[in-house]
This record gives sequence, C-alpha cells and structure tokens, in this order.
Amino acid sequence: MNFDLIVIGSGPGGYVAAIRASQLGMNVAVVERESLGGICLNWGCIPTKALLKSAQVFDYINHAEDYGIKVKGAEADFGGMISRSRGVANGMSKGINFLFRKNKITVLNGNGRVARGKKVEVTDDKGKMTSYDAKNIIIATGGRARALPNLPIDDKKIIGYRKAMSLEKQPKRIVVVGAGAIGVEFAYFYNAIGTEVTVVEYMEQGLVPREDPDISKELTKIFKKAGIKVMANTSVEKVDTKGKVCKVSTKSRKDGKETVIDCDVVLSAVGVAPNTENIGLEELGIETDRGLIKVDDFYQTNVPGIYAIGDVIPGAALAHVASAEGIICVEKMAGHSPEPMNYNNIPSCTYCIPEIASVGYTEKEAKDAGFDIKVGKFPFSASGKASAAGVKNGFVKVIFDSKYGEFLGAHMIGSNVTEMIAEVVVARKLETTGHEIIKTVHPHPTMSEAVMEAAAAAYDEVIHL
Repeated sequence: MNFDLIVIGSGPGGYVAAIRASQLGMNVAVVERESLGGICLNWGCIPTKALLKSAQVFDYINHAEDYGIKVKGAEADFGGMISRSRGVANGMSKGINFLFRKNKITVLNGNGRVARGKKVEVTDDKGKMTSYDAKNIIIATGGRARALPNLPIDDKKIIGYRKAMSLEKQPKRIVVVGAGAIGVEFAYFYNAIGTEVTVVEYMEQGLVPREDPDISKELTKIFKKAGIKVMANTSVEKVDTKGKVCKVSTKSRKDGKETVIDCDVVLSAVGVAPNTENIGLEELGIETDRGLIKVDDFYQTNVPGIYAIGDVIPGAALAHVASAEGIICVEKMAGHSPEPMNYNNIPSCTYCIPEIASVGYTEKEAKDAGFDIKVGKFPFSASGKASAAGVKNGFVKVIFDSKYGEFLGAHMIGSNVTEMIAEVVVARKLETTGHEIIKTVHPHPTMSEAVMEAAAAAYDEVIHL
C-alpha cells in the first residue's frame, strides 16, 4: 500500500499530525503498537488528571466543614479511583479511533521502523512483517520513564509513572524520586488519600526545580504543611528491595549526611527517555544527539522526507508541544508557510494542588539575558474570588522589560492557574505590553484578576494590595 504520509506513533504529536495531514488532502496511515492516543491519553496526561481530581474531591470532603458542610465516614476507595482513571483514558482512546475514521486515516497495528526507499516496516504481535511505501514519514514514537542505573524499575517495588496509576493496592509509604511535574503530581495524589510520602530531589532548588524559585518555595511550604517530607539537594544512592520493605539510602549533597528511608514502593520520576531504539535510525543514517533525533525548524531530519516530532527530538517533552510540532510539520510538508515554533512561549503546567503554570523567562533568566526588568506579584490571599472559594494559597508573578514593557514571563501557583496561563501566552504572542494588561478590564470576582493586579504591582499601580 502507498501513502502520502505514514506516522509512526499515535500520541498527541502523531495523531494530530495525521489528522491535519488528512485535512490537507493527504492519504495517511498511522502505526501504533498499543492503544491509540499513545502514553498521554492512556498512561499520562489524561488518566493522571483523573486521579488528581479524585484526590482533590476527597480532600474537599475531608475539609467540608470549612465550607459549612458536615460529612461523616468518607474514605478513599483506591481501586475505585484507579478504575475511574482507566475508564476516562479508555474513553479518550476511543475518541481518537472515531477521529481517525472520520478523517479516513488507516491504522496499522504493530511495531514500526523506517527502512530504505521511503518504506515503513510494521511487525504485528504475531511476528508478521509488512512493508508500506510513503512519500513522507513522521517519527512520533514518544518517550518512556527514564531509569537510573541505581534505581532499576521492576514494576513491583521500584515503579515508573505507568505502574503508579495502576497499583493493585494503595501503599502505606511511598518515596518519590524526582520532584518535577510527574513527581509532585503523584506526591500530591498519594498524600491526599492517606499515603505517607517522601520526595527526594537531586537539585538544590527542590520541588519543581525548573520553575521560578519563588514557585518552588511556595509549593515546598504547602507540601510540608500537608505532611509531605521534602528532601532537596539529595541523591538516592541505592535501594534495597530484598526484604518486605524497600530501604532507600540517600545522601545530602550539602553536608554528606546519609539517611535510610523505609517504604513500600519507590516511584522513579526522574524524567523521560526517547523511544528511538530499534526503529531504523542507524540503518538510514538519521542523525541523533544523546538519543534525540536532530531536525530543522520544520522537523525534517537529515534524510529528506523523514521527519520527527515530540519527545524524540530536543525540547520540552510536553503533549501540547508535540501537537503544535505535528501541525507545523505537515503544513510545511503540504507547501504552506507556517511560522517556526517559538519555544520561549510554550506554557508549562503542573497539576498538583495547588496547580503551577508558567511561560517565558524566569526572573533570573530575564536578568541573565540582559533585560532591565520590572517584577510584580499578587497573592491569592488578596483575591476576593480565592477567599470565597477557600483557595487562598499561591500567587501570580509577572516579569516585564522596563524599557519597552515587553511581557517577558509569568509564573503562577494556585487554584486553576493552568487555565489562567493561556491569557499570558496569547498576550506574549500578540506582543502585549504591561500597560496594556493593566488597562484590560478583567471580570470581578475571578482568579484571573490576579494577572492584571500583578501587572499593576510591577508598575506601582496595584489597587488591592
């Protein structure tokens, strides 16, 4: 069979690229070895958010008296939460199947690899290999949980994020290694339903080490108040899994102090590794760097007609990044003139409670880039909507260039900030200035008023602080 485009992988990069290509008139096939939607829909973005919502509801019930409601006898049904999460994921995967039928996209089940002569070889679960021809090929094979040499994942006592959302029973004690988005989301989930949680992070900043330090400090304060133990600037030396419990040996990078933590399960949340092995890259001479595929501004590799997007190329391993890359890639392929991606205007969202969202420069990055800056911060403790909703933790921090008012970045921690960050992303895309944000009337009472108030604070015009 001949196709205009074959996409290897049906995650948020692959399936979006396939649908957009079909809209542009291409005959498209997608190779998938497991479930449509990839890791994001089946084992990542979507089911984790379902788990976090269940934990948040349970947390609300436990604090119902704060809202003038009396509730007795509530308990977390771990199996029920897992079941709901899987149901949500399955529903989303079926939705991708519907979209593929609607757009007349062919699904090729099996493991795909690129071969010479613009071919894709697909091997099914019975070992049968079929070769398909394509004018263009997109590699969108995604990523998997990265394993450290001293933290080998066995999916029994040392687990990755996939197993963390499908455990047979709730652990009484869990150690989370890595305090990025995945680590803090699972730390919140398990703590909220009653598991004793310890987070160990190698970087000195501690929780969410890639975020602005002010965000990290605020989340650390909130997590510690919730009973989560946070060990920053600490390495995991080894894990002894021989006995009934895991013994996690840690070492402080500051003073060398060694500590052993007992737990039932260790969650390795130390990042994502690209799925670029055994897909034909070496045979075709496709260039890579540390396992990541090298591409140009429109995602073509050094081999004409072969492209790569998402977690297999350098950059943030985020679903919305992969989707945007897929659209840009196929529009260029179809002869359109899309803009290259501005990777400095990509929002980052973390869905623990409170949520975290950011885009653009941190305060330090802006200074290091040579900007003379204005910084404004507005706490949700001063927000009427936050007080009414009982979610006063957190703040909005904004950064502007003093000379021209350019919106350099925003960093938020609080309720629903993952929804609020889009305002800043659009504002930066439209080259909106600080003064324009201040003079844009925001509805009252809303959480989003904090963006306007933070901008006003940067220019000494804040009213409610």
